[in-house]
Amino acid sequence: MSRTDAPPLPEPLRVPVADSHTHLDMQDGTVEEGLARAAAVNVTAVVQVGCDLKGSRWAAETAAAHPSVHAAVALHPNEAPRIVHGDPAGWSREEAREPGGKAALDEALAEIDALAALAHVRAVGETGLDYFRTGPEGIAAQEESFRAHIEIAKRHGKALVIHDREAHEDVLRILAEAGAPERTVFHCYSGDAEMARICAAAGYFMSFAGNVTFKNAQPLRDALAVAPAELVLVETDAPFLTPAPYRGRPNAPYLIPVTLRAMAEVRGVDEDTLAAAVYDNTARAFDF
Repeated sequence: MSRTDAPPLPEPLRVPVADSHTHLDMQDGTVEEGLARAAAVNVTAVVQVGCDLKGSRWAAETAAAHPSVHAAVALHPNEAPRIVHGDPAGWSREEAREPGGKAALDEALAEIDALAALAHVRAVGETGLDYFRTGPEGIAAQEESFRAHIEIAKRHGKALVIHDREAHEDVLRILAEAGAPERTVFHCYSGDAEMARICAAAGYFMSFAGNVTFKNAQPLRDALAVAPAELVLVETDAPFLTPAPYRGRPNAPYLIPVTLRAMAEVRGVDEDTLAAAVYDNTARAFDF
């Protein structure tokens, strides 16, 4: 079995569940194939997340065409500095770009605002801060973009989906300063148990991905153990973060049962109880 081969279908869940964060546009096969595999294991809804204008348009179109798909639209935190300062290496899917300055960022945010108004777009995200991939020169653009996304989410009454990588304190500070939307989701939750208590006190949802199964992820499992049951979500972030024992192979929504079963073990509950709670939480978070 090659590292590039898709993992096998896990045993289906008995209770339906939703994948709160996936990137179908980055996965192999058609949308229909991906949704059919997910449905075969009782993953009956997915939130398709945009990371740039092209991906956000695609998310909105795909949600309009498929009742089980709900869209989130945004400029990823690493996308904002690329728009402002340019992307000479062409690291992102948009290829090499010239610097566009604040005007280009404002123009891109205006399109996200227009997409966020659509009924089948359920969330604004993933937005936030990423200090892992963007250096100090990009932080101002990230913060400006993040604050704009918070306002867009509030203006349209949509959920806010947070990308927080090595930026916990600043993300929490900006949410407090700007006033978080009523429904705020920490995608691929990466904090510890202490941060989970802070998020819980603020009513933020915490979505756990396949990395909760990794050997070195004890702080994540500690956070999962203390997170209130009504604020816990599950996601793939596919094609990334494939759960053990398939780490390194392509991820997809049909692998949600692997992560959910590991989460149930951490929380000391049976998988049916957790699946039911997670589905209800996801439907409440994304208003579907």
